[in-house]
Amino acid sequence: MTRLDELTIRSLGVIDEARVPFGAGFTAITGETGAGKTMVVQALALLRGERADAGVIRSGEDRAAVQGVWLVDDADAVAQVEDAGGVVDDGELILGRALSRGPDGAARSRAQAGGAAVPAGVLRGLADRLVAVHGQADQQRLRSADAQAAALDRAAGEPLRELLLEYRAEHAAWTDARETAQRIRSAHDARAAEADALRNELEELEAFDPQPGEQDALATLAHRLEHAEGLRMQLAEAHAALASDDDAPDAVTLAGHARKLVERASSDDASLGEAHEMLVQADALLQEASASIVRALDDLDRPERSLDEVQQRRADLSGLERRLGRPLDEALEAAPLAALRLAELAGDDDELARLDAEEASRLEAATAIADRLSVVRQAAARSLEQAVATELAALAMPNARLHVEVAMTEHLTADGHDRVTMLLAPHPGAEPRPVQKGASGGELSRIMLAIEVALSAGELADQSVPTMVFDEVDAGVGGAAAIEIGRRLAQLAQHCQVIVVTHLAQVAAFAESHVRVEKGSDGRITASSVSEVTGDDRLAELARMLSGTASDTALAHARELLEDARAVG
Repeated sequence: MTRLDELTIRSLGVIDEARVPFGAGFTAITGETGAGKTMVVQALALLRGERADAGVIRSGEDRAAVQGVWLVDDADAVAQVEDAGGVVDDGELILGRALSRGPDGAARSRAQAGGAAVPAGVLRGLADRLVAVHGQADQQRLRSADAQAAALDRAAGEPLRELLLEYRAEHAAWTDARETAQRIRSAHDARAAEADALRNELEELEAFDPQPGEQDALATLAHRLEHAEGLRMQLAEAHAALASDDDAPDAVTLAGHARKLVERASSDDASLGEAHEMLVQADALLQEASASIVRALDDLDRPERSLDEVQQRRADLSGLERRLGRPLDEALEAAPLAALRLAELAGDDDELARLDAEEASRLEAATAIADRLSVVRQAAARSLEQAVATELAALAMPNARLHVEVAMTEHLTADGHDRVTMLLAPHPGAEPRPVQKGASGGELSRIMLAIEVALSAGELADQSVPTMVFDEVDAGVGGAAAIEIGRRLAQLAQHCQVIVVTHLAQVAAFAESHVRVEKGSDGRITASSVSEVTGDDRLAELARMLSGTASDTALAHARELLEDARAVG
């Protein structure tokens, strides 16, 4: 069985140094008011990874430390420690937390699990498997709807947990489809405007069909057509110089004549071969240049496009460029990506239709499972009511009835669509009222204990936490009710480890082991010690709790209380 074996405390509150042993069953922690009993609970809170406060460090000290030793047979808890780098040696798990005051007065905290330094979050994860603390604040939490729903779900047990996992998967899928569709819809106007702009740009590009570099080519052509007459005169003169139609010497004729002369001379002088070759090339180039000039003259005389056509095309392309707001070549380069983006944006309607269908399907599935959760919770509520009624009768509330109301709401949450409300009818005929309004502090304590006992045994057995700590669960009660609280705690200890901080001898008498926190002072420093009490020392402590003294009468009463507890336990 997994349980807390011992707790070591150093410089925490009024406790200088103490080792607190715990038995496997019911351990009572007692002491005078202000002796530091709640420091044991505070130490456990630190080991549970709760927020560190420099105010708990003992006055005059800069550091405090707590260490807990657990005997563990929980494979999942062992795996958590090993995943964090720690070691569980022969089933013994050591958790630690050290506090120090920083320069600013705030607490600095270091945590350890199985010898490895870990974040406090690792301790919190382990705490959920190892120990549950029920203090005055926890009793107040019973007033919250979340705590009441959690108690009912514990009562429903494994069937509900399995169904809840299935439900949460469907709920998450439904939420995801809904949120994705909402994101698309919220951006719909912007995406539609982007699609329109891309569509218009692509349509205009398609309509005008501009070509890369076309504007520069048109500018060159327009300039040529604008200066056609001057070009024609210059080209005609150049052509005449190269290849005249009259008898005047021209470049082609002269180059040809020179080529022939050098060719004949090269037969007598081999060194003229290079000159001859160059003249051959020059002759060919001059003839080619002459032909190019002729073609250019022909183009000027018979242009494929008129100057008006060219200027109109240039005007059209300039207007297109202004409408697009960027150079045409840039738009042409971006066109393929723009087409892909337009196709993506055009798919919004199809994606929305798909998501709407998925959302509807997931909602239907999640609602169906939520309905099943409601059925399971309704059945668990009736069982919990009966079990708690039995416990309340034993806790001096024989006429009280706890009603657990499970009402369906219109909205799905991560836990279904149920609203759980616990109501208390203090006596027959009384109108049940929500416990947060109709129960006193003492009644809340007993209701909480009744729920824990009911959840620990019988059909509602819940073994998720092996150690339960109760901090003054007996607040506001006494007499016969206190005896019944003690008996119920002892009954709970048959199923798990129970640690109780109490000021009532009637409760402490039922414990199998008894730890006393005692305050002492040397006149300068006040410090508390912690020790296990047995035999006569335990009798004396119970007597003190009963009457404030260890008189013969008080001791006799304490002895009688112990004997009665053993007899009825």
